[in-house]
Amino acid sequence: MTSESLHSAQGPARRTVVAAVGAAGIAVALTACGSDDKDSGAAGAGNAAGTELAKTSDIPEGGGKVFADKGVVVTQPTAGTFKAFSSKCTHQGCAVKGIANGVITCPCHNSEFSATDGSVKKGPATTGLAVTDIKVDGDSIKFA
Repeated sequence: MTSESLHSAQGPARRTVVAAVGAAGIAVALTACGSDDKDSGAAGAGNAAGTELAKTSDIPEGGGKVFADKGVVVTQPTAGTFKAFSSKCTHQGCAVKGIANGVITCPCHNSEFSATDGSVKKGPATTGLAVTDIKVDGDSIKFA
């Protein structure tokens, strides 16, 4: 009996098992690196055009509000002007939290972004927050 026929009679060769386990491990690791719609900003589920995000009265003038479940931050830099951006910091993906004095702040590494246009005011972030399209319809702020 040859060694090859001996292996097939006893089950798969050790090399085959090791290769299969390695491939399965890589597949699991790559799946874990994928993104979840909830973390992808305004493209996430429930953010369809026309979906109400907030009432204009929910957004303080000179400040704003983070809608973590929608992945968006809405600001009102000046009376009656509403802007929206991804709530995911461009530095390492933390959710921004504070909005005061025209600045959106990330709590992880203290990056600061303009509440007017989402641009970086202070690093370590080097890229501004992505703009999210919204429209004001009466007293409602909706995804555009």
